[in-house]
Amino acid sequence: MKKLLVKILGNEKTQFIAIPVFSILISLIVGMAVIGLLGKYPATAYINLLQGSGLMPKPSYSAYQGMLTDFTSFLNMLTPMLFAALSVAVAMKAGLFNIGVSGQMLAAGFIATVTVGYSALPSAAAKPLVILVGIIVGMLVGGLVGFLKYRFNINEVVSTIMVNYIVQYLTSFFINTRYMDQISRQSKAISGASRLTLMDVPMAGLQVDLPLCVILAVLAAVLIRFFLDRTSVGFEIKAVGANRNAASYAGINVGKTMVLSMMISGALAGLAGVTYYLGYLQSIQPKVLASTGFDAIAVALLGNNNPVGIIFSSFLITAVTKGSSYMSSASGIDPEIASVITGLILLFSACSAFIRYQVGKWKTELEEAERRNADVNNNH
Repeated sequence: MKKLLVKILGNEKTQFIAIPVFSILISLIVGMAVIGLLGKYPATAYINLLQGSGLMPKPSYSAYQGMLTDFTSFLNMLTPMLFAALSVAVAMKAGLFNIGVSGQMLAAGFIATVTVGYSALPSAAAKPLVILVGIIVGMLVGGLVGFLKYRFNINEVVSTIMVNYIVQYLTSFFINTRYMDQISRQSKAISGASRLTLMDVPMAGLQVDLPLCVILAVLAAVLIRFFLDRTSVGFEIKAVGANRNAASYAGINVGKTMVLSMMISGALAGLAGVTYYLGYLQSIQPKVLASTGFDAIAVALLGNNNPVGIIFSSFLITAVTKGSSYMSSASGIDPEIASVITGLILLFSACSAFIRYQVGKWKTELEEAERRNADVNNNH
């Protein structure tokens, strides 16, 4: 077993993929054990989970619904998650912990709602403006956090939590006093022209919801990967994240780099906000921060803060979250079990560093044993 694990997980060039996949497989096996202890069939539950997220066909559908309908709804939910996870990853590359993604999402979503969402602008103008406003607002809020860190050395965890509260209650005040829908008890619905998801689009006899920014989210992941790996600014961000003192000694402006990284992180969080509040949803619930911003921290860690890895980790976590309701109704399993499965995935993924260390240790032991055997054979 030790030799097999070293063979599979010991290649340094493929470890960044092999070890997270191994962790996920172990977590899914443990999840099967948990479901089995509840007296349910694990394989059936996982199939229901995939069916609920549109990755497998259901036994039956209602009128104008189908597997494509479920899958596009899944993509609609995936889009803000991918942007939010990228936001967390960029900040972490600079050694910063952006726990305020949800607040930045809400700020961007609210400002875009009141400036563009309630306007009479046509679709061709409204949709690009929503994206632009989201980027600018997110960038400003993120930049403020970076400035506080640089100028006053205020810990970004503290400042982002405080910004979360400020944004949460400020937006709640304005929604309750000016923009409240008395029936839904949420903000008034935005115009269809400004929404970043096309709703009930006829396609192959079905009515599907098409998220317009899902391609942009994937493209953003590719661009962030290129930016971090192939540009001098990206190198500076990673250098600051690795060792600020060494980066400063090498001539890198650490303060400027921290502010810039938080502005980029905030811009991505702003995109997550507008695709969530003006895409996946069309209104804002007062006093509530989207869980997407907090889940994104776990997604980024699962993807090893690698933009390409984040695409796959976002896909996985969104599938588990999206399919939990159908799994609950079809298998009779409490929807909280989906959260347990997600927690197990993240728990085992958090052990990636230990797994890498242990595999390296085993690899060294096996190489030494082979050398000793070779020496013995040569002596004979």
